[in-house]
Amino acid sequence: MNGAPAIAVLVSGSGRSLENLCERIERGRLRARIVLVISNRTEAYALERARRRGLSTRVIDAERALDPQAFSAQVFAACEASGAELAVCAGFLRLLVIPSEWQGRVLNIHPSLLPAFGGKGFYGDKVHAAVLARGCQYSGCTVHYVTNEYDAGPILLQRVVAVERGDDVHALAARVFEAECEALPEAITRHFAARG
Repeated sequence: MNGAPAIAVLVSGSGRSLENLCERIERGRLRARIVLVISNRTEAYALERARRRGLSTRVIDAERALDPQAFSAQVFAACEASGAELAVCAGFLRLLVIPSEWQGRVLNIHPSLLPAFGGKGFYGDKVHAAVLARGCQYSGCTVHYVTNEYDAGPILLQRVVAVERGDDVHALAARVFEAECEALPEAITRHFAARG
Protein backbone atom coordinates (compact mmCIF):
# COMPACT_ATOMS: atom_id res chain seq x y z
CA MET A 1 0.00 0.00 0.00
CA ASN A 2 3.02 2.29 -0.23
CA GLY A 3 1.59 4.11 -3.23
CA ALA A 4 -1.77 4.56 -1.50
CA PRO A 5 -2.89 8.07 -0.54
CA ALA A 6 -1.78 9.19 2.92
CA ILE A 7 -4.37 10.27 5.49
CA ALA A 8 -4.28 11.69 9.01
CA VAL A 9 -7.15 10.68 11.29
CA LEU A 10 -8.34 13.12 13.97
CA VAL A 11 -10.01 11.57 17.03
CA SER A 12 -11.37 12.54 20.44
CA GLY A 13 -13.06 9.38 21.70
CA SER A 14 -13.16 5.61 21.51
CA GLY A 15 -11.74 5.27 18.00
CA ARG A 16 -14.31 2.86 16.57
CA SER A 17 -14.26 4.71 13.25
CA LEU A 18 -10.45 4.63 13.25
CA GLU A 19 -10.57 0.87 13.87
CA ASN A 20 -13.03 0.48 10.99
CA LEU A 21 -10.73 2.38 8.62
CA CYS A 22 -7.76 0.24 9.68
CA GLU A 23 -9.71 -2.96 9.06
CA ARG A 24 -10.88 -1.76 5.63
CA ILE A 25 -7.31 -0.89 4.66
CA GLU A 26 -6.01 -4.28 5.86
CA ARG A 27 -8.69 -6.14 3.88
CA GLY A 28 -7.91 -4.16 0.74
CA ARG A 29 -11.32 -2.45 0.74
CA LEU A 30 -9.88 1.05 1.21
CA ARG A 31 -6.83 2.24 -0.68
CA ALA A 32 -5.20 4.54 1.85
CA ARG A 33 -2.41 4.69 4.43
CA ILE A 34 -2.93 6.17 7.89
CA VAL A 35 0.26 8.13 8.51
CA LEU A 36 -0.81 9.93 11.70
CA VAL A 37 -3.52 9.81 14.37
CA ILE A 38 -4.09 13.13 16.16
CA SER A 39 -6.14 13.56 19.34
CA ASN A 40 -7.01 16.57 21.46
CA ARG A 41 -7.50 14.28 24.50
CA THR A 42 -4.76 12.24 26.18
CA GLU A 43 -7.34 9.76 27.52
CA ALA A 44 -8.97 9.05 24.13
CA TYR A 45 -9.11 5.26 23.73
CA ALA A 46 -8.53 5.81 20.02
CA LEU A 47 -4.86 6.48 20.86
CA GLU A 48 -4.56 3.01 22.39
CA ARG A 49 -6.16 1.47 19.30
CA ALA A 50 -3.68 3.38 17.11
CA ARG A 51 -0.66 2.34 19.16
CA ARG A 52 -1.68 -1.33 19.02
CA ARG A 53 -1.58 -1.08 15.26
CA GLY A 54 1.78 0.66 15.24
CA LEU A 55 0.39 3.97 14.00
CA SER A 56 2.08 7.27 14.78
CA THR A 57 0.11 9.31 17.32
CA ARG A 58 0.16 12.88 18.51
CA VAL A 59 -1.81 14.66 21.25
CA ILE A 60 -2.28 18.39 20.70
CA ASP A 61 -3.51 20.84 23.35
CA ALA A 62 -5.17 18.37 25.71
CA GLU A 63 -5.28 21.14 28.33
CA ARG A 64 -7.25 23.40 25.92
CA ALA A 65 -4.81 26.27 26.42
CA LEU A 66 -4.80 27.32 22.75
CA ASP A 67 -7.42 29.34 20.90
CA PRO A 68 -8.95 27.68 17.81
CA GLN A 69 -6.52 29.41 15.42
CA ALA A 70 -3.38 28.36 17.30
CA PHE A 71 -4.74 24.86 17.95
CA SER A 72 -5.59 24.38 14.28
CA ALA A 73 -2.18 25.67 13.19
CA GLN A 74 -0.53 22.92 15.25
CA VAL A 75 -2.92 20.26 13.94
CA PHE A 76 -2.28 21.10 10.30
CA ALA A 77 1.47 21.53 10.82
CA ALA A 78 1.48 17.95 12.15
CA CYS A 79 -0.58 16.79 9.16
CA GLU A 80 1.85 18.46 6.77
CA ALA A 81 4.87 16.98 8.52
CA SER A 82 3.36 13.49 8.29
CA GLY A 83 2.85 13.80 4.54
CA ALA A 84 -0.92 13.43 4.84
CA GLU A 85 -2.91 14.41 1.77
CA LEU A 86 -6.27 14.34 3.56
CA ALA A 87 -7.35 14.85 7.18
CA VAL A 88 -10.31 12.74 8.34
CA CYS A 89 -12.24 13.77 11.45
CA ALA A 90 -13.59 10.57 13.00
CA GLY A 91 -15.31 11.55 16.23
CA PHE A 92 -13.20 14.69 16.59
CA LEU A 93 -14.82 17.26 18.89
CA ARG A 94 -12.84 20.48 18.54
CA LEU A 95 -13.55 23.32 16.15
CA LEU A 96 -10.92 23.59 13.44
CA VAL A 97 -9.92 26.71 11.56
CA ILE A 98 -9.03 25.41 8.11
CA PRO A 99 -6.00 27.05 6.44
CA SER A 100 -6.41 27.89 2.77
CA GLU A 101 -4.09 25.08 1.62
CA TRP A 102 -6.28 22.53 3.45
CA GLN A 103 -9.64 23.75 2.14
CA GLY A 104 -11.34 20.76 0.50
CA ARG A 105 -8.89 18.35 2.17
CA VAL A 106 -10.60 17.79 5.53
CA LEU A 107 -13.52 15.37 5.91
CA ASN A 108 -15.87 14.85 8.84
CA ILE A 109 -18.48 12.18 9.53
CA HIS A 110 -21.61 13.28 11.39
CA PRO A 111 -24.33 10.96 12.76
CA SER A 112 -27.35 12.65 11.15
CA LEU A 113 -28.61 13.72 7.75
CA LEU A 114 -27.18 17.22 7.68
CA PRO A 115 -28.25 19.98 7.76
CA ALA A 116 -30.69 18.44 10.27
CA PHE A 117 -29.33 17.95 13.80
CA GLY A 118 -25.96 19.53 13.15
CA GLY A 119 -23.98 22.40 14.62
CA LYS A 120 -22.37 23.13 17.96
CA GLY A 121 -23.45 20.73 20.68
CA PHE A 122 -24.86 18.11 18.30
CA TYR A 123 -22.63 15.06 18.58
CA GLY A 124 -22.91 11.42 19.59
CA ASP A 125 -25.99 10.34 21.52
CA LYS A 126 -27.23 13.95 21.69
CA VAL A 127 -27.95 13.75 17.96
CA HIS A 128 -29.85 10.46 18.21
CA ALA A 129 -31.86 11.68 21.22
CA ALA A 130 -32.89 14.77 19.26
CA VAL A 131 -33.91 12.68 16.23
CA LEU A 132 -36.11 10.47 18.43
CA ALA A 133 -37.58 13.44 20.31
CA ARG A 134 -38.60 15.05 17.01
CA GLY A 135 -40.32 11.85 15.87
CA CYS A 136 -38.29 11.53 12.66
CA GLN A 137 -38.90 8.48 10.48
CA TYR A 138 -35.37 8.56 9.07
CA SER A 139 -31.91 9.44 10.25
CA GLY A 140 -28.51 8.46 8.93
CA CYS A 141 -25.02 9.85 8.55
CA THR A 142 -23.28 12.51 6.50
CA VAL A 143 -19.69 12.83 5.32
CA HIS A 144 -18.89 16.44 4.49
CA TYR A 145 -15.95 18.72 3.91
CA VAL A 146 -15.01 20.72 6.98
CA THR A 147 -15.26 24.50 6.94
CA ASN A 148 -14.78 26.98 9.76
CA GLU A 149 -18.33 26.42 10.99
CA TYR A 150 -19.59 23.24 12.70
CA ASP A 151 -21.17 20.75 10.25
CA ALA A 152 -21.71 23.35 7.54
CA GLY A 153 -19.36 22.26 4.74
CA PRO A 154 -20.25 20.74 1.36
CA ILE A 155 -21.74 17.25 1.62
CA LEU A 156 -19.82 14.43 -0.05
CA LEU A 157 -22.25 11.60 0.69
CA GLN A 158 -25.08 10.53 2.98
CA ARG A 159 -26.53 7.21 4.08
CA VAL A 160 -30.16 6.93 5.23
CA VAL A 161 -31.19 4.78 8.20
CA ALA A 162 -34.83 4.12 9.09
CA VAL A 163 -35.96 4.95 12.61
CA GLU A 164 -37.77 1.84 13.84
CA ARG A 165 -40.70 1.60 16.23
CA GLY A 166 -39.38 1.14 19.76
CA ASP A 167 -35.93 2.54 19.01
CA ASP A 168 -34.03 4.05 21.90
CA VAL A 169 -30.89 6.13 21.55
CA HIS A 170 -28.58 3.11 21.69
CA ALA A 171 -30.47 1.05 19.11
CA LEU A 172 -30.59 3.95 16.67
CA ALA A 173 -26.94 4.84 17.32
CA ALA A 174 -25.87 1.26 16.57
CA ARG A 175 -27.60 1.22 13.18
CA VAL A 176 -26.31 4.67 12.27
CA PHE A 177 -22.79 3.58 13.16
CA GLU A 178 -23.13 0.59 10.82
CA ALA A 179 -23.95 3.08 8.07
CA GLU A 180 -20.98 5.24 9.08
CA CYS A 181 -18.68 2.22 8.71
CA GLU A 182 -19.67 2.05 5.03
CA ALA A 183 -19.95 5.78 4.37
CA LEU A 184 -16.59 7.06 5.63
CA PRO A 185 -14.36 4.69 3.62
CA GLU A 186 -16.49 5.30 0.53
CA ALA A 187 -16.20 9.06 0.99
CA ILE A 188 -12.42 8.82 1.28
CA THR A 189 -12.33 6.77 -1.92
CA ARG A 190 -14.58 9.30 -3.69
CA HIS A 191 -12.42 12.21 -2.52
CA PHE A 192 -9.26 10.75 -4.01
CA ALA A 193 -11.02 9.53 -7.17
CA ALA A 194 -12.26 13.07 -7.85
CA ARG A 195 -8.68 14.32 -7.67
CA GLY A 196 -7.50 11.85 -10.29
